[in-house]
Amino acid sequence: MPTITTRTEIAAPPQRVWDVLTDFPGHQEWDPFFVRLEGTPRPGETLAVTIAPPGGKRMDFRPRVVELDAPHRLAWLGRLLVPGIFDGRHSFELSALPDGGTLLRHGERFSGVLTPFGRGMLARTTAGFETFNDALKKRCEQ
Repeated sequence: MPTITTRTEIAAPPQRVWDVLTDFPGHQEWDPFFVRLEGTPRPGETLAVTIAPPGGKRMDFRPRVVELDAPHRLAWLGRLLVPGIFDGRHSFELSALPDGGTLLRHGERFSGVLTPFGRGMLARTTAGFETFNDALKKRCEQ
């Protein structure tokens, strides 16, 4: 099962990072990766998401929020057509650091019968996650 895992330390407390992360309308001001992020971060809610991977074309998704543990974890599940074809569980996990900062773990786990054909997009998507992480860090540390 292909997985993307990224980590970033942010010099801001978890609640600050959570507030910026879950302010979906505010992403338009600072986020170069999630160029559209609409909906409410609560379990069962369907979101409207458009990503802009570096060097790739924009992609639209309608994932469903599957986990919310404020201010620690947010996860959503996106699917191509029907379950089991190409699924992606996208997650953000925030952990407090001893210095008062936050460790962000941002990743996605892919599954489904078409997963082997999607491996080519992993590098661009990973770069997009890292671009997002850097932008979130900058925004939270202002």
